[in-house]
Amino acid sequence: MTLFDGIYPFYPQQRKAAGFDISTIIVIVVFLTLACSFLLIIPGIRGRARLYWTLRVLLSLFVGVVIVVVQFTGDWETGWVQANTSYKSFSRAVVNADIGLHIGLEGVNITLKGNPVKQINETINYNEYFSWSFSSNYDRSYSEGLEKGLPSPILYVAEKFTSQSPCAVHRQYRISGHYASATLWVAFCTWIISNILFSMPALVYGGYMLLVTGAFMTFSLLSFSTVRNSPMCLIQIGAATLHVAYGGSFWLTLVVGLLCFVAGITVVALHHLNLDLLKTFFDLREDKAEEHQEMAEVYVNSYFVNKALAPPQPSETNSL
Repeated sequence: MTLFDGIYPFYPQQRKAAGFDISTIIVIVVFLTLACSFLLIIPGIRGRARLYWTLRVLLSLFVGVVIVVVQFTGDWETGWVQANTSYKSFSRAVVNADIGLHIGLEGVNITLKGNPVKQINETINYNEYFSWSFSSNYDRSYSEGLEKGLPSPILYVAEKFTSQSPCAVHRQYRISGHYASATLWVAFCTWIISNILFSMPALVYGGYMLLVTGAFMTFSLLSFSTVRNSPMCLIQIGAATLHVAYGGSFWLTLVVGLLCFVAGITVVALHHLNLDLLKTFFDLREDKAEEHQEMAEVYVNSYFVNKALAPPQPSETNSL
């Protein structure tokens, strides 16, 4: 391959979507399958227990899918800016484009979309992913981007996160994302344990595990937020500055963590203050009532009862 007009050629490559990727879609499909399977059997549950079961199952599945999905999303921190910027190295061409920055737990997505998309006889619509997970090499990915001749705005933003950059944020993001992901997996395990305890049923201990789930989700947020301890370099693109802020995944994790706290506190409080109401919500009192009703409807044949209680008659052999 040779240079064309002093510009590196663009090679096709595998790209990762800024908002969703294949891992996110797979997780969502799995949990939707579980939810649909439950909806198929819900007509077999009678009375108000149907409403209670639906609320418990859908709420639990929502918590579980959020814990897993946010580990693969790329919007824990986001930012975008519209600017007039140079398009390629060794070229004086200037384009008007939207530059987006989407930071996840394992890497960063950088998007470049022209306004309009077609400018200078090219389609300007890029989405490049650079991973800093422990199993990948961010600097090598950046070097490959240089060799592929990616647009200058993408390379400029990606360079801010390299290990050799004066910004010195690469190590902070890498470690913070790693520990945030680890604590989320622990939260997923405690979520599974809480469901097992609720089904045993050991209601109060299930409530405690919900509190632990919310605590670990909060720890993941604290771990990721430590990146703010390192001052972020200014990302100056043309005359505009790109600023980043917490994105949808961060706030969704916070909301679900608070939801786990509220649900856990409610279960523990009802266990100590109103156990009957808690048993009703978990469909336990109705089971006992049905057992008593079934026992009351047992038919007893009085003939066999009287015969069993009657004293034994002396036999003829004994009388002789």
